[in-house]
Amino acid sequence: MGMRESASATSDVISFDGSVVVLDGGLSTALEVGGADLSDDLWTARLLRHDPAAIVAAHAAYFEAGADVAITASYQASVSGFVAAGIERAEAERLIASSVELAKEARDQITPGERPLLVAASVGPYGAVLADGSEYRGDYGLSAGELRDFHLPRLELLASAEPDLFAVETIPDVREAEVLVPLLDEVGLPAWFSYTVADGRTRAGQPLDEAFATLAGSSSIVAAGVNCSAPEDVLAAIHAVVVATGLPGVAYPNRGERWDPATNSWTGADSYSLDLVPEWIAAGARLIGGCCQISPGDIAELARTIRS
Repeated sequence: MGMRESASATSDVISFDGSVVVLDGGLSTALEVGGADLSDDLWTARLLRHDPAAIVAAHAAYFEAGADVAITASYQASVSGFVAAGIERAEAERLIASSVELAKEARDQITPGERPLLVAASVGPYGAVLADGSEYRGDYGLSAGELRDFHLPRLELLASAEPDLFAVETIPDVREAEVLVPLLDEVGLPAWFSYTVADGRTRAGQPLDEAFATLAGSSSIVAAGVNCSAPEDVLAAIHAVVVATGLPGVAYPNRGERWDPATNSWTGADSYSLDLVPEWIAAGARLIGGCCQISPGDIAELARTIRS
């Protein structure tokens, strides 16, 4: 399916050749279909403590649908967020690491086949833990040092659980990327890096060529692109990735609707279509899946489309 592994001085590096790797869909979508309550600030991370079996089942549903990669329930998980919810620090750290173990447990439930199955530890932006839609704006008013102090301990916790790679996702701002890239190289685990974008720019308003140029030369980033963006914004981003970095492209959009933090709901038109996938592949996308509101059924259709 296009994944290769080779040893390096710092880590087992995963690279992606000309084939297409199918990512999973929205973890929250699969959980909500199963009846989970994701209404509090911890979002999917709440279930790491309250219903880990539901997380395992959601990951397994995506693997069974044809996904090659499960993205963990750590996107909105942070020590500070758990502590604010009344959880002891040591338990908070254990819960964050457990997100990787639960995805591995789901992988172990799947009958081995010809395709390898990977676990990608989700690394969301600082704005995700604020639970106010800040990941769709960026520019949190924090210094580079403050962002480093937030991200590095979480990266180290997730890496300690030995995922196959990081999924650094929904990053809205080049300034946050400038902090994350050297941290990823410091930790040494392979990673893909995806921005959230709109109308040809990052959510914070920077040009895409500038955004992806920030990733060029990283020793750990093995693919780059966009997620939780409208499907119609994917193609220009993949072109920008290839020009700025030469890396394989990552594309896992939402359905095209926009998140309203005031009502905690998605609004607008559904523009998701598998008809767009061939042009993403032609442009250089090699990791393709879905984000919010993309279900296991959607991923099953995507996998059939790609593998046919």
